[in-house]
Amino acid sequence: MAMNIGMMDSAYFVGRNEILSWINTRLHLNLSRIEEAASGAAQCQMMDMTHPGVVPMHKVNFNAKTEYDMIQNYKVLQDVFNKLKIHKHVEVNRLVKGRPLDNLEFLQWLKHYCDSVTGGMMNENYNPVERRSKLGKEKTLKSFNKNCKSLQANNSHNSDSWDGVDKISGTKHGKVPVPAIGTNFVGEREYLTKEIAELKISVDLLEKERDFYFTKLRDIEILCQTPEEENLPMSVAIKKILYASEIEDSELAEAQEDVRQSTDVEDVERGGDGENIRDN
Repeated sequence: MAMNIGMMDSAYFVGRNEILSWINTRLHLNLSRIEEAASGAAQCQMMDMTHPGVVPMHKVNFNAKTEYDMIQNYKVLQDVFNKLKIHKHVEVNRLVKGRPLDNLEFLQWLKHYCDSVTGGMMNENYNPVERRSKLGKEKTLKSFNKNCKSLQANNSHNSDSWDGVDKISGTKHGKVPVPAIGTNFVGEREYLTKEIAELKISVDLLEKERDFYFTKLRDIEILCQTPEEENLPMSVAIKKILYASEIEDSELAEAQEDVRQSTDVEDVERGGDGENIRDN
């Protein structure tokens, strides 16, 4: 029997941390951001856990970095949906760009679906690490050889650089420089350690700021999706800006113009009502 999944209701809006915990616990992964699931690999394996044996895991690329490789994962996922007669439209072009809001919404839907099938219970007989390891020896060997060649090329390039340029002074020499071991080395190490610590603090602050604004945007999106508000000109304009892949001045101007025109129409209507009142 076909399953038609429509627009999510309020029960689907679980938080980012809950979604990440759900994925990491069940699949033995260590995702720290929603965007890290944009490749579609985790979604494929979550369906594999929910419907064991339905997903051809050997076709799922957990190392997908390019949009092309990610799209191949979503093709596998779409084939699984077709087999299970799940009618769910997937915005692949938005997901592979790592857009947090789109990826969060899709994962919210996926969690709701999986929980509805499993009753929210974890499949204790499912070994996610073992399932991911069955990617085929030939594919693994090719990946290994490719990495080795890349490493050899980098080593060769670095060797050539050392032969001609002293990385500390930037002057040319005929011999490979030997790093000095002593006071200067210890001092440099302490300096780098301090710099790394300061960078970690900066990253933490940036992540907190990102999460703060992400939560605000998510609240705005949910508000604009409510039945009472979703068709209002202001809500339509806001969603147009939220869902634009790359916001441009023209898109912002278009959204502002839509709001202005709707406001003008409302002013005219109110003015007309006022004249009628005065006439009476």
